[in-house]
Amino acid sequence: MGMTLGDNLKVTLFGESHGACVGALVEGIPAGTPIDEDELNRAIAKRRPGRKGMSARSEMDQCELLSGVYEGKATGWPILMLTRNTDAKSSDYSFLPDQPRPGHADMVESIRSNGSSDLRGGGPHSARLTYGLVTAGSQVKSLLEEAGWSCHAHLHSVGEIVARPLFDLDKETELDPSSDMARLNCRDHEAVSEMSEMIESVRMDADSIGSCVEILITGLPIGLGEPWFDGIEPALARGLMAIPGARAVEFSHGAKASRMRGSDHNDNWIPGADGPILEGSESASADGAIGGISTGAPISIIVHFKPPSSIPREQMTLHLPSNEVMPLKVGGRHDPVIGPRAVPVAEAVAMLVLADLGISAELLGPP
Repeated sequence: MGMTLGDNLKVTLFGESHGACVGALVEGIPAGTPIDEDELNRAIAKRRPGRKGMSARSEMDQCELLSGVYEGKATGWPILMLTRNTDAKSSDYSFLPDQPRPGHADMVESIRSNGSSDLRGGGPHSARLTYGLVTAGSQVKSLLEEAGWSCHAHLHSVGEIVARPLFDLDKETELDPSSDMARLNCRDHEAVSEMSEMIESVRMDADSIGSCVEILITGLPIGLGEPWFDGIEPALARGLMAIPGARAVEFSHGAKASRMRGSDHNDNWIPGADGPILEGSESASADGAIGGISTGAPISIIVHFKPPSSIPREQMTLHLPSNEVMPLKVGGRHDPVIGPRAVPVAEAVAMLVLADLGISAELLGPP
């Protein structure tokens, strides 16, 4: 089953949206690594449902650490992290499995499992399982920071409304929890009010809208990564594309590169204070990885998310018992946009991938 991310640092997700719990089994965190409960709680809060204009599902998401931790530090053995589901409303999915929802995995999962899968709320395909990624990612942040590596993410766009690049924004200051910036996980105070209005308009229209998350990675040395299939970009893309609703991942110039000339796209090597650097390394314009290996320049990533598939307006879809197309109006509590709550998930995935590569290269260890 494809529920594990990483080779040296392994994160295995488990649970279902309406099951007893969701979480992650984390293997490979070096013995002696401090367990940062403050960072754990901050990360959980950024992903938690129940905020204004988003899913009304009210989960406290309190994390239980059931193994692999002693006196506040990792023991080097597997760490089991989970939270109990306490606010699932399974009656909202009484139409399953007879009438699979458009845009969801209901049909394909039912066929794959010969009808044995728990489809409520998306079951094992639900974004509820990203809780395990966020909790695991929070505990490798200190390993990256000790090495001088950093990873930040924020809401890049909602529909056609686009925020400024992270490189040009304050990435460190803790956001006011009562602000729209914190609610939407966007660090551009100018764009966030337009985004908020757009999301509310879409929600009132009983619809949903697409969005993007930006990730900025800085501080990596030249030489981290592997060629071909284990390179930085393939490893990051594999993890990020597994986030529910992800539809594309762009690095650096992204899709624009296919319309550029080599003379504009190429980055020149120039002398730096501590050795060779890429021209443009002091911005996010230079490629942060070439041939799957870090260049020392920042790595800029945009993750594109589709509009959430569960919308409260009527849709037409197949009714399996009658083999006829019939109307379906999906009830329940759903986000009108994925990006805001995907921000801490994308950030966590990127940190986990970097930690996996860093541990493999023996560049990371306990602080």
